[in-house]
Amino acid sequence: MVNNIISVLKEKFPEATIQEDIVVVPFQSLLSLIELLHGEGFDYLQDITAVDWPDRFTLVYQVCSYHLSTRLEVKTDIPKENPSAPSLTPYWESANWLEREIYDMFGIKFTGHPNMKRILLDEDFSGYPLRKDYQ
Repeated sequence: MVNNIISVLKEKFPEATIQEDIVVVPFQSLLSLIELLHGEGFDYLQDITAVDWPDRFTLVYQVCSYHLSTRLEVKTDIPKENPSAPSLTPYWESANWLEREIYDMFGIKFTGHPNMKRILLDEDFSGYPLRKDYQ
């Protein structure tokens, strides 16, 4: 079953790099890929995190399909200047707090999020503690 999904992804997203269960997709293809995975039965968003590189951020999504008994890791890069990505709350409610945590710690905003505000730190906290340039 996993091979079927991987074949579909390779066909529909030739610009993506796919190695085993890791899919690296250009940012402009992220939502299309998420829509396809959600439509193919990836019914659970397990986690989202971010990585702070010197020149960009990488968003890392862990998506699961119970009926396929599989998990995929989806990665995409976003620019450091005014970092933002589309919210995945329309696809998975579990994205809500995960995106808020990333906003709180990295300053990455999620457009279309129903409640984009800090979740761990006070609203008046200055900075984003998991950024490498935080002091």
